[in-house]
Amino acid sequence: MRILSGKTTALTLATAATAALLTTVSGADAAEGDLSVTSSHPLDWGSCPGTRLDPRQQCATLKVPLDYRDPGGKRISLAVSRIRSERPDERRGVLMLIPEGPGSPGLDRPTTLGKRLPQSVRDTYDIVSFDPRGLGASTHASCQLPTADLSLTASRPWPAADGSIAGNITTGRRIADRCARNGGELLRSISTVTEARDIDSIRQALGERKLSAWGVSYGTYPGSVYAQMFPERTDRWVLDSNDDPDPERVGRGWLAAYAVGVEDTFPDFAAWASAPDSPVRLAETPAGVRRRVLDLAARLDTKPLSWPGANPPELNGNVFRQSVLTALFSRDSFENLAKLITDADAGKVPGAVPPDPGQDAMAVSLATVCNDVEWPKSLPAYARDVAASRKSHPLTAGMPVNATACTFWHETPRDKPVRITDQGPSNVLMVQNKRDVATPYSGALKLRRALGDRARMVSVDAMGHGAAYQGPGRGNACADRRVTDFLLTGERPGRDTTCPAVPTSQGAPHPMR
Repeated sequence: MRILSGKTTALTLATAATAALLTTVSGADAAEGDLSVTSSHPLDWGSCPGTRLDPRQQCATLKVPLDYRDPGGKRISLAVSRIRSERPDERRGVLMLIPEGPGSPGLDRPTTLGKRLPQSVRDTYDIVSFDPRGLGASTHASCQLPTADLSLTASRPWPAADGSIAGNITTGRRIADRCARNGGELLRSISTVTEARDIDSIRQALGERKLSAWGVSYGTYPGSVYAQMFPERTDRWVLDSNDDPDPERVGRGWLAAYAVGVEDTFPDFAAWASAPDSPVRLAETPAGVRRRVLDLAARLDTKPLSWPGANPPELNGNVFRQSVLTALFSRDSFENLAKLITDADAGKVPGAVPPDPGQDAMAVSLATVCNDVEWPKSLPAYARDVAASRKSHPLTAGMPVNATACTFWHETPRDKPVRITDQGPSNVLMVQNKRDVATPYSGALKLRRALGDRARMVSVDAMGHGAAYQGPGRGNACADRRVTDFLLTGERPGRDTTCPAVPTSQGAPHPMR
């Protein structure tokens, strides 16, 4: 759902959840509810906190309403950053890098992601991003969760080894209660619709009539919502690794999509791990790799390995399943996953400890997906769905359709979910890998259909999360070229098109994600 890092995207999407039969609104209805407010003062740009940043990156603080329904009331801070066009005489405007997640900061992105952009794009645009409300250098949110509840196997509802969801119900209630008690009005204000309004407040503070944007993973959803709410304020809109916009499910659908995404992408790992020239060969055939993974998970369910320093401090079946899911974000993780499998089979203690998210990242992730749309409350229905999913998608063992904290959330959504439609300018370019663990191709096609003639879609016959501008040796030159042409000229393919799997890119140097 997407980023603190590629792996943290997996984490923040992990808590993604939503569904219920809420009434939806069209773009026209949303526009009538335009509550954004113009900043009365220009942004006061200065140096940025942190290290290893491009020295040209500047930061500023923007005050925005805590509640856009009360524009004269309490205000909170949004931290905004930019690197200005490197050739002001060629400047077209602003390219907004919409943070991934939900629950990922964006303040460093003009440096980190900006370096992936070709020089021609950096010449043409001011590269701008921000820490969403609740995160990083913006006003902080927290549920004050205990450390154990920050782990991936707590925030993601992995059932017990026997399929029971009783423990998930207990954990979900506890997290929801903590968030209600400690999150305050700030946590209640966080949602995708609010983020779209925050983006428009940034646009106004920048003095721009329109924005261009590059949104990846979860960033494609606030990007789509913004384009629906404020179509006349969008210029050139790039959506990469796209979320299913189903307004009755939203984040709950994204969580459910992991069952599909793992099955879509695991064959790439199985082929790699069974190839004769693989550096860590696990079996002679892809089917053998799959059997080995499922057998190891079942064995770790009953005989976990001690993992000092990890959260929880053991490698059990669900921690292993989560490790498999996380590794499927990128081919770069295949070798480490294969080594984990061989070590665990040999009874060795695992190596590096996977990180937990911060309190603010977890709070914002939960608040976004729980405040976007109400979740169903029937616990027997969750139990039935989990049991069915364990049979049909054993690699994810029922986790994607289980109850989470959102099932027990204390607040009801303040905004009706925005239905994405084909009403608006034809200025959207979607780019999507065909095998993506977090945002499966099937979900991206649903966004494509919703946007109609507003969009064109570039599909990439490749595996991984993030299709364009991934860097030398990791990206796809065809996808990069399509996105660059669109950002520079506004030209899109005449129809949806496919790029072949060519694992090279002529883009900018690749920084860490």
